[in-house]
Amino acid sequence: MLIRDYYKTPKSTYVMRLLWKAAGGDRYILERATFADQMKYMCLGGVVSATGIMAALAGGFAFYTIFEPKGSAIDQGFSAGTSILACFFGFFWGLMIFNIDRFIVTSTGKGDGTEAITWEEFKGAIPRILMGTIIAMTISKPVEIRMFKTEIDARLYEEQLKVQKDFEKRTAANFEDRLKTVDDALGKVGAARQELMDRIKAAEIEYLKQLNGTAGNGLRGDGPLAKALKATLDNLEQQMNQFDQAHAAELNDAQSKRQSILKDKDKALSENVAVAHGLDGLLERIKLADEIAGWGISLFVTLLFLAIELTPIFFKLMLVKTPYDYLEENIKELIKAENGVEVKYDYYKDKKGQERHLVIHHQAERLIHEKAKATEAQKELIDYAIKKYIEQQKGRMDENPDAFIKQLGDA
Repeated sequence: MLIRDYYKTPKSTYVMRLLWKAAGGDRYILERATFADQMKYMCLGGVVSATGIMAALAGGFAFYTIFEPKGSAIDQGFSAGTSILACFFGFFWGLMIFNIDRFIVTSTGKGDGTEAITWEEFKGAIPRILMGTIIAMTISKPVEIRMFKTEIDARLYEEQLKVQKDFEKRTAANFEDRLKTVDDALGKVGAARQELMDRIKAAEIEYLKQLNGTAGNGLRGDGPLAKALKATLDNLEQQMNQFDQAHAAELNDAQSKRQSILKDKDKALSENVAVAHGLDGLLERIKLADEIAGWGISLFVTLLFLAIELTPIFFKLMLVKTPYDYLEENIKELIKAENGVEVKYDYYKDKKGQERHLVIHHQAERLIHEKAKATEAQKELIDYAIKKYIEQQKGRMDENPDAFIKQLGDA
């Protein structure tokens, strides 16, 4: 290794080398470049690593929100099983985003080596910018939900109460219609029984008024009028018993249906809490986050993550060439030369008028040349052998033509 008298590159640390690797930097070259190059790639690696960590946290929170046990928005329990699964999912989600970001950063070129971003450079970076935008949006939404969790929980609890009340009203109305259908099925029997019930209630009220002295005559106690009212009440109750006995089958069937409907009603009403708790999902929280935060704050959070995600791409297009870049190009050319690859830059123009490189693979062409020459030699030898064979057969024919003709005749 060359010993410099004018400059000594600082020794790298373990953390620095990890961040270099995250940014796609070459450790061999960076350890021979300048401190500015080392810091540049360390910062790029820090941004990529931070994005991966934020993606892991956002993905884990989103997973937990989706699969956590549903309940009241302001009285949520803790699920250890869901938390463990969310940690695993968040880890793999963050690792995937980290690798995608790493690919985006390492595949982004350095442009023309100047600070200006030309249209051609920007146009070539559009696919990477789109991928970075999508990643930034997937990270920003779960983080936004977590930022406004208190306000979202309060609003979501109100929505759950509204859903619960609406469900109770619709359920009650639905079963009232079913009960009315049962009563209507009885027809005249039901109307006659209802009339008897109304008469019994009226007689019972009159009898109680007479006993309490609140009737029109003002007399109180079990007098002749009270006894007459009691006799009328007993007579009506006896008529009701006779009526029920005469229509027992119809009344029992109606009563059985009513009990079944009321049982179903109680069961449906007991589910209203579960229905309201089902509102506690990721989609509803995203909607409430947009309503609570407003488009301005929501846009600001998204732009913040867009800046974090797209900064490495734009910075790489704006960076001027440094010793690291020239060393990297030199090593690439040495490797190509070592393996017999020659590139003639901007050698010709294609049909669209774009300049293309001419790539010459010398080792491959040498091998092809050897194979071609060997094949030509084999062809010459085969032709020579056939020629000698023909001459040999002609000599035999000259010595004994009759035998050759006899041989042809036997064939």
